Amino acid sequence: MKRASPSELVSDWPDGQSDDPIARVAQQFVLNLVDAIGEQSVRAVSREAGIDHATLLAVLAGRSWPDMATIGKLERALSRNLWPTGVSYR
Repeated sequence: MKRASPSELVSDWPDGQSDDPIARVAQQFVLNLVDAIGEQSVRAVSREAGIDHATLLAVLAGRSWPDMATIGKLERALSRNLWPTGVSYR
C-alpha cells in the first residue's frame, strides 16, 4: 500500500487543515522552510544544502516526505532549526 504524500493529507497544502498528526509535522516543517528560504531561490538553497533542486521542490509542494539527511542538510545550509517543536500528535 502506497503511503499518501503530505499534500494528499492536508487540504490546501501547506496552509490548510489536516486530521493526520504526522502530516501536520510535515506541514509545519515546510512552513518553517519557506520562511527560512525567504527571498533566496530554490536552486541557490539546494546548491548550498547539497541536494537536488527537484528534491527541494517536491518537499515544498508536499509531494514527498523529507528524509533526515535532507532535513539536516537544509538546517545546516539555512543556519536554522526547521524541525517543528510543539506540534500536537493527537
